[in-house]
Amino acid sequence: MPDKPVLIMGSAPNVTACAAWPSSRFSAIVAINNAWQVRPDWTHHIAPDDFPLDRAPKALETGQIRVTSSSYVPANNRYGGILYAGGTMAFTAGYWALATLKPSAMIFVGCDMIYPQDKRTHFYGTGTADPLRDDISLRNLEAKSARLMLHAAAQGCVCLRADTPESRLLFPIKTPEALEETASLPDAKAFNFVKAQEKELAYHVASGRYWESETPFSPAKLDAIDDLWLAALAA
Repeated sequence: MPDKPVLIMGSAPNVTACAAWPSSRFSAIVAINNAWQVRPDWTHHIAPDDFPLDRAPKALETGQIRVTSSSYVPANNRYGGILYAGGTMAFTAGYWALATLKPSAMIFVGCDMIYPQDKRTHFYGTGTADPLRDDISLRNLEAKSARLMLHAAAQGCVCLRADTPESRLLFPIKTPEALEETASLPDAKAFNFVKAQEKELAYHVASGRYWESETPFSPAKLDAIDDLWLAALAA
């Protein structure tokens, strides 16, 4: 595993705080959607297939890579699929990084998924908030963050977040200047039990496009899985 963390940048206003963090502190810098504008030294740009081309990077510098659904869907499928993971790009990017970059730590900045009505919601102004979509995968964002945290811990990676007043992420707060956190292995019994429940529910959609599936997904059953992830994190 790389001994330096992966930086994952979202589009919340506080993402600009990481603009001056030295790139030497990271093994990779992953920019989600518009976050490539925050700093020019990003290494990976990840966005959904419908991300507007006029808002994407116009050209790639040496060492920069575009990450599309052909890469992030199979990566997410290794961890049960995007429906279980949470259909927002912060979680999608996290699982992709786990599978592809295999980091020892991931620091999420600008990915808190807090969308106040009377304040700026994005560093570039305003935008459409993923968690406000009517989407069956976005019912409990705290549970989705617990799930990512436990899957990461199972492979020796710790999930961290920047210091913000509010966050839907349950990750510990750290900065790269004080990165001493190491991942604790999840409780094996609780972790394996939830994974077995997901497998038994069989809501896996290989294409990642769960919204096009004819399977009648049950919100109540997905809520029950989310509750189990929160319990597994507590364990």
